[in-house]
Amino acid sequence: MCSRFLEKRRASSPVRPRVAAFALLIAATLPILAHARDLRVCADPDNLPFSNTKQQGFENRIAELAARDLHAQLQYEWQRMGRGFVRDFLNAGRCDLLIGIPSNFRAVLTTTPYYRSSYVFVARRDNGLKLASLDDPSLHRLKIGIQALDEDYTPPATALARRGLQNEIVPFDSTGDEADSIIRAVAKRQLDTAIVWGPLAGFYARKFGNALQLTPVTPQVDPPNLPFTFSISMGVRKGNTALQHELDNFLQRRRSDIRRILDQYGVPQLELAPSAEGGH
Repeated sequence: MCSRFLEKRRASSPVRPRVAAFALLIAATLPILAHARDLRVCADPDNLPFSNTKQQGFENRIAELAARDLHAQLQYEWQRMGRGFVRDFLNAGRCDLLIGIPSNFRAVLTTTPYYRSSYVFVARRDNGLKLASLDDPSLHRLKIGIQALDEDYTPPATALARRGLQNEIVPFDSTGDEADSIIRAVAKRQLDTAIVWGPLAGFYARKFGNALQLTPVTPQVDPPNLPFTFSISMGVRKGNTALQHELDNFLQRRRSDIRRILDQYGVPQLELAPSAEGGH
C-alpha cells in the first residue's frame, strides 16, 4: 500500500521531485560558495599601462588570468606603490600578491620571472638619431627626457649625471594623467630623445604609429652596479611558500597566454635567462 500511495503522490505532483533535487543541488553548492577563495592583489589605482581602478592595465589582465587559473575570486587593494607599502599593505595582510616587481626585490618572496624588459631610448625615426649607448657622444648636444618618480630619478638620470649630462636632462612625471607626457614630448619634437622604462614606452609609443623607434639602452648594467634591464616577477609575503609555488606553476602553465597579453600592450620583451625559464 505504501508503494501505491507513493505512486499516487508522484502522479499527482510530478514537479516536486525535480524541486527537491534542485534544492539539494543548491544546498550542496552553498558550502563551496561560502568558502570561495579570494586572491587579494595590491595594485596602483592610476598607473597605465600597468594597472588602474578600471582594470585596463596588463597587470590587471594577468591578475584576472591568475584568479581564474587558481579558481579564486579576484579582489583589489588599491594603493600607490611608494615607500612602506610592503610593510603597511602586504605584510599587514591587506593583500596577498603583487603582480609586477623586480625579481631581486628582497622585501618579498618572489616567483620565477614572467618577463624581462629594459629601459629604452625613444626617438623620432625621421630625426636620424641612431642612439643605443649611454656613451654616445651625440647625447651631449641633445635634450633628453627622463622619468621622475616622486622625488627620485630613475637609473638613466643617475647614469647621465655620471657622464656630465645633468644639464641636458628634462624630468617628466610618468604616472596618472601625465604618464604619456614624456612620449608625447618626443613625438612633438619638444625632446630630442627620452630614456623610458620599456613597458611604458612601448604602450604609449603605439599611439604615434611608426613615427617613434625604441632601442634598448646599453650597457645593460652601468658599472659598477646600476642596472637598466630587469626581470619581473610576482611577489608574496615572506613565508607564504604555498602561494609562491601555486603562482610558479600558474606562470609555467600560462606562459604563452601571459606573453600574448604583454604583446598586446606593446611591452618590449628580452629573452629570459635559461635559469628563469624553469625555476628560481
